[in-house]
Amino acid sequence: MSDNNKKEQEENKETVENQNETQQENTVTEEPQIIEKEELKKEEDLVEQLKKDLDEAKDKYLRLFSEFENFRRRTAKEKVDLINSASEKVLKSLLPVIDDFERAENSYAEKESEIDSKTVIEGTTLILNKIKGVLNREGLVEIEVNAGDDFDTEIMEAITQIPAPTPELKGKIVDCVEKGYKLNDKVVRYAKVVVGA
Repeated sequence: MSDNNKKEQEENKETVENQNETQQENTVTEEPQIIEKEELKKEEDLVEQLKKDLDEAKDKYLRLFSEFENFRRRTAKEKVDLINSASEKVLKSLLPVIDDFERAENSYAEKESEIDSKTVIEGTTLILNKIKGVLNREGLVEIEVNAGDDFDTEIMEAITQIPAPTPELKGKIVDCVEKGYKLNDKVVRYAKVVVGA
């Protein structure tokens, strides 16, 4: 019996050892599974966070794009409005000059036989000075051009060349046919001049 008992004890011992080994193996295999599950959960959380960030970025992009489109449309409309109303201020300031011309015309028509040339010249000069004043206030300035000045291509346009009446006028301005004007330092009409050859 003792041999049998020994055998049984050895078998039991082996069985217990086998069970312990199996438990240890299970514990070892469970630990990587737990670690894999945790890593998988972290990766899923990361994917969810990245999707959320992407959605936020898309939303932000769409909002910025919409804002830019609205800004572009608004500025285009403002530009069109500005162009359409740019001349309004000048035209309103010229209306009193038109009124003066109409009053002068009515006055001349009523007193046709009594009008002398001096009165007409004085009235016309007053109206001309008034219109020049309006244009000056808007920034329009006459370009000064006199006979004998050097020809300047930046502000003048030569319409013809004639033989210089005097040697001093050779290559210089002989006559100004049409005055030039600048609007805020930008030439809006070049002075048309005759140059001596």
